[in-house]
Amino acid sequence: MPEPTHASGARLIVSRNPADLTDIVVERPLGGVEELVAAARAAHGAQPEWAAWPAPLRGRTVQNTGRLVARNKEALAGLITREIGKPYGEALGEVQEVIDTCDFFLGEGRRLYGQTVPSEMPDKQLFTYRKPLGTAMVITAANFPAAVPSWYLVPALLCGNTVVWKPSESAAAVAEALLALFRAAGVPEDVLRLVHADGDTTYAGLGQCLEEGLVQKIGFTGSTAAGRRVSELAGRHLQSPCLELGGKNPLVVAEDADLDLAVQGALFSGFATAGQRCTSLGTVLAHRAVHDEFLARLGAAVEDLVVGDPRRDEVFYGPLIGERYLQGFLSSLELVRPHHRLSGSTATGRITGDSPRKNFAGDPDTGVYAHPTIVAGVRPEDELYRTETFGPLVSVMEYGSFDEAVRLANGHGYGLSAAIYTDSPRTAFAFRERCSAGMISVNNSTVGAEAHLPFGGNGLSGNGSRQSGIWVLDQFTSWQSVNWDYAGTLQRAQMDVREIGADPGFRLG
Repeated sequence: MPEPTHASGARLIVSRNPADLTDIVVERPLGGVEELVAAARAAHGAQPEWAAWPAPLRGRTVQNTGRLVARNKEALAGLITREIGKPYGEALGEVQEVIDTCDFFLGEGRRLYGQTVPSEMPDKQLFTYRKPLGTAMVITAANFPAAVPSWYLVPALLCGNTVVWKPSESAAAVAEALLALFRAAGVPEDVLRLVHADGDTTYAGLGQCLEEGLVQKIGFTGSTAAGRRVSELAGRHLQSPCLELGGKNPLVVAEDADLDLAVQGALFSGFATAGQRCTSLGTVLAHRAVHDEFLARLGAAVEDLVVGDPRRDEVFYGPLIGERYLQGFLSSLELVRPHHRLSGSTATGRITGDSPRKNFAGDPDTGVYAHPTIVAGVRPEDELYRTETFGPLVSVMEYGSFDEAVRLANGHGYGLSAAIYTDSPRTAFAFRERCSAGMISVNNSTVGAEAHLPFGGNGLSGNGSRQSGIWVLDQFTSWQSVNWDYAGTLQRAQMDVREIGADPGFRLG
């Protein structure tokens, strides 16, 4: 089938409801390199005037945005459910995260603090100030089409930067709705520009923007492979991007764990949002004393999950985001090897009338649904152990000693989130100390974030940058130091410091 085109000849985004592929949510022409560069020029030109707005006034636009999102919470959540297939309850939670982010950063408009620093010399004052970087290009994924963009857009704008935003092609309608809320809140048009483009066009356009000095910061959420390309491009221009990449997030079940609680945590970590979160559970590491019992309970719980139409209250997870995401997940199933075994249902792959699921709500043939899959018997040398699957698949491994659990938790090279279930504070704190993940949960799931806590990972999961809370301010500002000397004579640091005498031979007694 030929690729759909706009009347102008431009290729089209055709965003479909993944629960009903006949329902076209929106069609939009894809922009080219010239559209991205033009947006960056406009944003770059508007930045000095935006930065001149007092920070508390910029904070008021953030406050207005949060209030408008709250007023339109149900409509925005319904659009998220329709466009990417997230269950409505989860979609409401995502919209609440946008509201929480705005609530938090409203206050930061009055707290973009610098410091006064004591000088080693008289008649001299030292200060530090935060300065906006300039223009940011923000590139976001589809799985959290409202919350994750807000993590970038809100602090970037608050700090006095302008933004060019390239959302996922799979979430074009949600992006436009969120943009409309920012506009209505008082954010000027050129301060926040949105461009629909595909990945290759975005990469080429970003390169040209960097060459022309139009972009001073990159924010990117996506795969590790794409993040590497963005990081390499930024590095050529001595920039450090804010990268939020993939994960292979472990959940350790210690021998003293509350197994029912651990099963609930694994269920939500692994299968909420159809496993399409960067923080979704990758591998359960269960102590050999509880491995078999845990696996049996998890398998039974997964069998009872209701999959299907995301508008129904009883549905635990809905469709995958789209056909492309389904194909990626099906490729992950090819990593299952003969020595692995499936727990619970042995059905895998796409849910259809010919490959049905007992607990299914709706018509599977209208959408893009996948069977929940548990793969036991995974080994450290298996590709499945170290590959992000991005779908409803959870691996299970057995461990003997705590040292082995730590090695397995870190050994795949990702470092986004991790969880441990234990009643021992000693075990919990030891795991916290030795686990390489940027986010640790104790007796809770690997997924979930709060607006005032740093979010981000290490290793293959990112470059150490953090989003959310006060920590993200360092991503969108630079520090400027000022020394103000009013002595009336030149005072030279480290050279003209007054010495204090002492008697080196003094002894007590």
